[in-house]
Amino acid sequence: MEQREIMQRSVGILTEALEMRRRLRENPDADVARNGAVATLLEEMLPHVQLPADASAREVADIVTAKLGPAIVQIASSLTFAFVQLAEIHDEGRTDVSSADVLRSISMHYETGGGA
Repeated sequence: MEQREIMQRSVGILTEALEMRRRLRENPDADVARNGAVATLLEEMLPHVQLPADASAREVADIVTAKLGPAIVQIASSLTFAFVQLAEIHDEGRTDVSSADVLRSISMHYETGGGA
């Protein structure tokens, strides 16, 4: 998966989290845990790992680390980048831009190939 797509999906996770938080504020008894959109996005972002039936525990650990490690680093980097963008807007005291606006801007930037 390309970094551009990982970034857009990471922004999607954050956008979904904002929406869940909004729904909880409106209705504290809402059941937002069952949504599953975040889990679905992560499932799509992480590569599938096939393990040999006769693999030892050490071999399994090595395969999983080799397959998932780079994807996890990319996901963490994308989430960190988005967090920093949100934090900078917050720290500047800007009230003319919402969190959703910042996330939308990041997504659009990567959609047009700006971060590829």
